[in-house]
Amino acid sequence: MGNKSSLILRPEDIREIQEETGFTPNQIERLFSRFTSLDRSDCGTLSREDFLRIPELAINPICDRIVHAFFAESRADDRVNFRQFMSVLARFRPPKANKIKLNSREDKLRFAFKMYDLDDDDVISREELVSILQMMVGENIEQDQLNSIVERTIVEADRSGRGSNNI
Repeated sequence: MGNKSSLILRPEDIREIQEETGFTPNQIERLFSRFTSLDRSDCGTLSREDFLRIPELAINPICDRIVHAFFAESRADDRVNFRQFMSVLARFRPPKANKIKLNSREDKLRFAFKMYDLDDDDVISREELVSILQMMVGENIEQDQLNSIVERTIVEADRSGRGSNNI
């Protein structure tokens, strides 16, 4: 997959991606079109900079974590191909009763957990939860209120008794 003219979505690719992600062929084709329009270097992959040029994503308070999620799936740390792109997007789809793993409740929870696990150690510490909440609410909440939310969240979700949450 070099230049744009060689970026072709074949019927068998669509069928495989549909089986892996649950997207319809029409959705896959539209997302492929969006993917190729984001690929400014015409190399068949997206860089972090390509993602950061998406206006709706750039204004999201947890933009860095969302972009990180795309690259956590990548074998090469600096580029994401179309299949990897679709794999991550599948986790944002509403859950279905079908057996598509990427759309399962468990996989969605694991994916969301990874978004909050800032140091990728499979544990969400109190500090990480504070950081994420600060990213999301900014200065719109008093520090005492924020600490109270964090404490309640940890108490409710802490199964290990260590003051943190793990998957």
